[in-house]
Amino acid sequence: MKIAILPGDGIGPEIVAEAVRVLGALDLKFETETALVGGAAYDAHGHPLPEATLKLAREADAILFGAVGDWKYDKLDRPLRPEQAILGLRKQLGLFANFRPALCYPQLTHASSLKPELVAGLDILIIRELTGDIYFGQPRGRRTAVDGHFPGAEEAFDTMRYSRPEIERIAHVAFQAARKRSKKVTSVDKANVLETFQFWKDVVTEVHAQYPDVELQHMYVDNAAMQLVKAPKAFDVVVTGNMFGDILSDEAAMLTGSIGMLPSASLDKDNKGLYEPSHGSAPDIAGKGVANPLATILSVAMMLRYTLNQNAAADRIESAVQSVLSAGLRTGDIWSEGTTKVGTRAMGDAVVAAVAGTTKTITTKT
Repeated sequence: MKIAILPGDGIGPEIVAEAVRVLGALDLKFETETALVGGAAYDAHGHPLPEATLKLAREADAILFGAVGDWKYDKLDRPLRPEQAILGLRKQLGLFANFRPALCYPQLTHASSLKPELVAGLDILIIRELTGDIYFGQPRGRRTAVDGHFPGAEEAFDTMRYSRPEIERIAHVAFQAARKRSKKVTSVDKANVLETFQFWKDVVTEVHAQYPDVELQHMYVDNAAMQLVKAPKAFDVVVTGNMFGDILSDEAAMLTGSIGMLPSASLDKDNKGLYEPSHGSAPDIAGKGVANPLATILSVAMMLRYTLNQNAAADRIESAVQSVLSAGLRTGDIWSEGTTKVGTRAMGDAVVAAVAGTTKTITTKT
């Protein structure tokens, strides 16, 4: 099994390093190859997604991605900004289905911003469509950009669009996922204002006819944002478009105690995937050894389960994380009185130690 390792920028290299160490604690054989992406790739090659990195991503069985971005790149023209690397990978590899589970671990109930009784037992799966919507709509408004900005411009615009096949395939993914859970899907739209999302609502409703055993609920995005805070456990599977999914999944992250706990998977039609933490590059804490690596480690568990068909190994990692949390170890973002604050490396050490089994050396190539 070949895994492309793309650490990226900011805290990306730190958290990915711990996730790779956890992989090494499993009694499985992996080959990994590391490549530059994001701002690091721009600095070295003048582009956030060099051809060599894209080639490696295409050839690998799975991709482990850290994070990209830094304030120092904000003045670059948009196509050269670090964030274009992840957008490019999603588009070029056909990674259309983003799975973002939001689970509140029993040990972190009091770390949530909501009352414990609202989040205890929380288990939501947000499925975000990744390759359509306003992020990829054409044409994009550009009016004589200077350093990535538009001095003196009179307007700018982005086009929101979805095609029937794009909506149909993400709807099938959501209904099939719901069949393995509580058989309830909430489709989030803004059909009362946007023609794009009236179309979304119509197509999702049509696909639902093939899944009579699954309950379908439609909800406007503003109401969904409120209900996630008011009664989050009323949701099971949430399916929505690219932009709404981006926002709602970050909101859901805070219900669990920290976005540093949320893994994600971006899958193609064959379940080949790119796996990354839901959080960003956090340049303000990069290099300080305080970032929470658990979202990245849990992303590895998702990779083992969804793409590499190693369910037992995925279970071992998830159990190890639970064990470490039960032992009271916390990085700063989830720390509370009575628990032990540790750094990135120490948290990685604890998870590695909790993953029982024979340690095998990973063959690495940079």
